[in-house]
Amino acid sequence: MLTYDNPISVNGKHSSAASMAATINTMAPNPKPINASVVPVTSNNSIAKVNGHSAPKYHHIWLVTGPAGCGKSTVAKHLSTALNLPYIEGDEYHPQANIEKMANGIPLTDADRWDWLTLLRDESLRQLASGAEGVVLTCSALKRKYRDVIRVAPYYSHDVVLHFIYLHAPEDVLLQRVGSRQGHYMGANMVHSQFSILEPPTAEETDVISLDVSGSIDSILEEALGEVLKKIDDAASS
Repeated sequence: MLTYDNPISVNGKHSSAASMAATINTMAPNPKPINASVVPVTSNNSIAKVNGHSAPKYHHIWLVTGPAGCGKSTVAKHLSTALNLPYIEGDEYHPQANIEKMANGIPLTDADRWDWLTLLRDESLRQLASGAEGVVLTCSALKRKYRDVIRVAPYYSHDVVLHFIYLHAPEDVLLQRVGSRQGHYMGANMVHSQFSILEPPTAEETDVISLDVSGSIDSILEEALGEVLKKIDDAASS
């Protein structure tokens, strides 16, 4: 039976809960991936044709992750437009009970998140089954086991390839950004609660692209698209 309390293997590797906990306890103020490098997912895959890039052989899910204020929606919308792929805004799929909790500064529990994560995974697969060449999805995916829920997607269809785009910045930077937002149910107090449970991707999570989003929005968008296109080229030539 699949349990999300045990890490799902990425490229056939597992990590123990004890080693994960020990690593997270050493997390720096800017929760960058732990000893992580940008490692292409090995496949002969590509997505929608962009500026002469190859036509699709496989369907890709590009999941933009990170805590509140990191710019998930902004980056995801940019990728969706540039790659001509459908966009799924994860926040819109929260049940009302979750929204009310977050609006009142109450952190979500694991139990609050399971159905939401499963819904996002299923909606991504539904979009692909409906003919989309790929999909861009936003989801905080703060813990390894949350990311593992989405990692189940390729088990349903072997022509699906999943990529995480992890956006990170120091907590004070994200607090400032969230504090300046208007009309969003998630307040600045939720940034700290998310950082308190955040498990940055580890080196063995080789399906992750890591981006420091402390800089300007233009540079962030350019780097994000550049990394995605690089993966497309790497996959097409492998």
